Amino acid sequence: MPINSFENYPMSWKPLIDNQKKPIYKALAHQLEQDIINGVLLPGTKLPPQRELADFLDLNVSTISKAFKVCELKGLLSATVGSGTFVAYDALSNAYLLEDTEPKHLIEMGATLPDYSSFKPLLTQLKSMLQEANYENWLGYGRSGESMWQKDAAVKLIRRGGLVPTVDSILFANGAQNAISAILASLCKPGDRIGVDTHTYPGLKTAAAMLSVQLVPIKNEHFVMCPNALEYACKNENIKGIYLIPDYHNPTATYMSLENRKMIATIAQKYNQFVIEDATYHLLSKEPLPAIASFAPEHVIYIASLSKSLAPGLRLAYMAVPNQYKDPISKALYNLNITVSPLLAELAARTIVSNQFEILIESHQVQTIRRNEMVNRYLEDYTCLGDDTGIFRWLLLPENISGSQFETLAAKHGVQVYAAERFVVGNNCPARAVRISVCAPKSEKELERGLSILTKLLTEHT
Repeated sequence: MPINSFENYPMSWKPLIDNQKKPIYKALAHQLEQDIINGVLLPGTKLPPQRELADFLDLNVSTISKAFKVCELKGLLSATVGSGTFVAYDALSNAYLLEDTEPKHLIEMGATLPDYSSFKPLLTQLKSMLQEANYENWLGYGRSGESMWQKDAAVKLIRRGGLVPTVDSILFANGAQNAISAILASLCKPGDRIGVDTHTYPGLKTAAAMLSVQLVPIKNEHFVMCPNALEYACKNENIKGIYLIPDYHNPTATYMSLENRKMIATIAQKYNQFVIEDATYHLLSKEPLPAIASFAPEHVIYIASLSKSLAPGLRLAYMAVPNQYKDPISKALYNLNITVSPLLAELAARTIVSNQFEILIESHQVQTIRRNEMVNRYLEDYTCLGDDTGIFRWLLLPENISGSQFETLAAKHGVQVYAAERFVVGNNCPARAVRISVCAPKSEKELERGLSILTKLLTEHT
């Protein structure tokens, strides 16, 4: 029997469960999940202490702990040492941002897409390849031992982003998302914890949830991970690794300073943490800073994707992997993919080695700068983070409207944007912001129409 009376006792959650359903912890976890889904428990709600809840339900504390753990691994709860357990703010967010079909009757300003200037040159290169006598080599299985010159091309591209890797460290993946999944699958076990920014790439969230890897939000300063907070997490939060986007962070469009990069590299070495450095956007900058991997080469796995710098359909990412992680990650990539597409690997390598890649990057920058000038003109009265060469911006909203409310309102008026709630991690309060894509609209005219609608909505809520 409970030792306390709970008739007038304030508890945020008083579940009713059938003790005949076995095992009880699964029944309790199911009830907790349903109460979150049905809105009985709102994001940010602090749950009762486990001992208190165990007394209320007349159960063992271990039963409560197991039920909470089930929901925590599903991303529904977020536990912080010394603070308690909360319903995660991102418990019900849609982390899959790319819709099954292209949104109709909406101006696409949600997905982070580059402009289309590289499509025709890539098509010309592809047609030329398919007319060569040995074209059938690119339609079979790729062999890693036959791709040394393609790895040379990868080194050339990565060097442009502020890191000089060895050819032996290079692995190929089918895009950054595939690389992240392989890293988590090979270096983590279910229940392991990874330190991340308070707002982060949704693809990491979905991969972590699929593999039952927990994401631990690290306090930030001006939307950039705080090294002191990271060191605290290394000491107290039992994290095993770190995920970062230091160059043009998704979604906040911020850059990590050189000093912070060095400090985080030092912390990773000190506490033996592996670091996933997602450099998907490193080529957006005209003068990229040195990669974190350059300061801790034995701890940092560097990922350079081509989807944002060339074309989304070019599903290829180059990874510079420290020797201690290379074998398990190689096996994970093989089990996930067997191989990357030889056709895409050849197309990318030729584009890089011929220096056509540099021309395409410059073309993208010209297009993006022109579009960002339009963004700056329309949103000059608001705080809109990001550089003129960035393909998306982070728009801070007026105090009387949340990101999710503005996303819904914009969609009703014909514009797709993505709210901070889609990117927030754990029990952090989402920023009052939305991510707006600069290059996703198919023309500058369409972009201007979308900006006009967004500006009008912002004016009405200022």
